[in-house]
Amino acid sequence: MSAMESPKGETSKTYNSAFMKACRREAVPHTPVWFMRQAGRSLPEYRKVREGTAMLESCMMPELVTEITLQPVRRHDVDAAIYFSDIVVPLKAIGIDLDIKPGIGPVVEQPIRTRADLARLRDLTPEDVPYVTEAIGMLTAELGEKPLIGFAGAPFTLASYLVEGGPSRNHENTKAMMYGDPQLWADLLDRLAEITGAFLKVQIEAGASAVQLFDSWVGALSPADYRAQVMPASSKVFDAVASYGVPRIHFGVGTGELLGLLGEAGADVVGVDWRVPLDEAARRVGPGKALQGNLDPAVLFSTTEAVEARTRQVLDAAAGLEGHIFNLGHGVLPTTDPDALTRLVEYVHTQTAK
Repeated sequence: MSAMESPKGETSKTYNSAFMKACRREAVPHTPVWFMRQAGRSLPEYRKVREGTAMLESCMMPELVTEITLQPVRRHDVDAAIYFSDIVVPLKAIGIDLDIKPGIGPVVEQPIRTRADLARLRDLTPEDVPYVTEAIGMLTAELGEKPLIGFAGAPFTLASYLVEGGPSRNHENTKAMMYGDPQLWADLLDRLAEITGAFLKVQIEAGASAVQLFDSWVGALSPADYRAQVMPASSKVFDAVASYGVPRIHFGVGTGELLGLLGEAGADVVGVDWRVPLDEAARRVGPGKALQGNLDPAVLFSTTEAVEARTRQVLDAAAGLEGHIFNLGHGVLPTTDPDALTRLVEYVHTQTAK
């Protein structure tokens, strides 16, 4: 009996949803659909409720988080909601001085570069993030049988923000530490794995039905570096929540060469970006995992006919998979027409209805 066959507490009412069945690689009534960044800038209703509220501040307001998380569910009829937050929220919660700057992203006031800096990364407790517990309680009450996906940033991506001080194209400082002081690097990732595992536990215990670990920048690494210097920390995060019996999704961008390792790290579902067809991704990942993906987000700017043709290619490539959750190969782009997403959900549901 796998862990996912014994859901606990509030998650059980979502157990037979199409999304949860696909995660468990069971027969589904239709291919479930949700989108990374489905809640956010592409929606006029999101821009309206967020007006005048800073990003990090909005993540700490349960009523606002609930409204934003529900907006795409109402509009698009997606098969799962994803908790509205940001990957740096747990770092902010433990006292790291950072902010999300419009047009830039997370900026860390004092980057972590030395062993002494590690002391700033204290353990995260549920008391640090009461707004998360409150918002998820409100959301699960509203969502009913529709699953809520909790999420967190993976240790490598969080480490890169902390070491670089913000977004980076080449990750020079990150790789300098990884190669030049491998023990400090290992200790940094281990601390971040503890914090991330604790953050996901809070979400699951509050009622999240599944969790996704975003390793946005891990595609910058070779498979050998990933296996030796990142995978132990990612595995530690997945192990921390294994006993809850909720599906664990792992996603990174530009990770075609790492797909097998992303699954090996402990995920039940491997997210695939748009660069690798799903049938080839399945070969790289191997049996025993569901796959998620993988329409190119930019396709949504084309004609409805082109979107449907490309979607058909994704569905055809997924035809032989043990379990498939339809998603984009990365997040919804900010200027996407929301109606294109609504049409896409309807198309996938109609085309795959059993």
